[in-house]
Amino acid sequence: MRPALKSGLLPVWRDRDTLQIGIDPRRAIALSGMAGVAFLIALLDGSRDRRQVIATAEAAGVPAAVSERVLTLLAAGGVLDDFPASTLREVPQPLRARLAAELATASLAHGDGDGGARLLARRRLRSVWIEGERRIGRAVGRILAAAGVGQVRIGAMPGMQARSRPAAARPAGPASRPADARPARAAIAGRPSLRPGRRPDLVIVVGPVGQDRSGWLTRNRLPHLAVSASEAIGTVGPLVIPGQSACLRCLDHVRAAADPAWPLILAQLAMRRPDPVACDAVLASAVAAQAAGQALIAIDKGPAASAAVNGTIELVLPDWRWRRRTWPIHPACLCACQVAR
Repeated sequence: MRPALKSGLLPVWRDRDTLQIGIDPRRAIALSGMAGVAFLIALLDGSRDRRQVIATAEAAGVPAAVSERVLTLLAAGGVLDDFPASTLREVPQPLRARLAAELATASLAHGDGDGGARLLARRRLRSVWIEGERRIGRAVGRILAAAGVGQVRIGAMPGMQARSRPAAARPAGPASRPADARPARAAIAGRPSLRPGRRPDLVIVVGPVGQDRSGWLTRNRLPHLAVSASEAIGTVGPLVIPGQSACLRCLDHVRAAADPAWPLILAQLAMRRPDPVACDAVLASAVAAQAAGQALIAIDKGPAASAAVNGTIELVLPDWRWRRRTWPIHPACLCACQVAR
């Protein structure tokens, strides 16, 4: 193991004798008695193992017992990573450099003691398929690719019809084919496309989700995250774990119980949409960021860790606050039978 200061923390001096690691008090720690041993801090870059750090510091005049004490205090304060030497060999330096901000954030936010190495390894093995409206979908895809997800693909999944815009809202003429109906594009990260038969770990569906689509995803046991933005309201969720959590039809059952007209409204939504959709650049960006964040939580910690499971996360403009709504599994929905098994 190779000790290293967490890369997102800056060492600063509080006075001539006290070194502070980090700026914000919610992350930082301070060590006194550091005036004569500051050289040791410069050695903590992950390039040396613990024995080499202590030996190099001792050669520069820092007693081994002092180095041991400093390393112990740094580790206890949560500002020291033990970066596995195996990761240095297996993860190419260009990739580590490109994902340096992701590794630093993972190390601090998730308390990882390996510099984010395990998180990066998990992300590189995951595949995400994004389908539906391309404006938000592409933004989500760019974030996931930048975060190190191994495969990100945008387009209609094989086995499902590509969703087109309702006829009432589609301009006339062969040259005006809607963007949503274009053929699936190549992957924007990792390998050029998903291997035949490879199941994505998560499907993100942007825009209205028809019953056929949600039913297909549920029957095929594919975790899927619904994302939408319309009427100046952004919604992320639910994240459906087939057989374990509320599905999209559960939400319709709950709405129908509260509003008897909802089934009639739902039938009209299958054929009509507002044009233009009230989703400005700020709302689209906010929704994409929230959707990508929930997807990464599902990848990093497991789908059940996402706040979008059995709920939706909603932003209603002009408010700046995201709020969560809980949606229970509805006993009248067929998915409830799967959950009960």
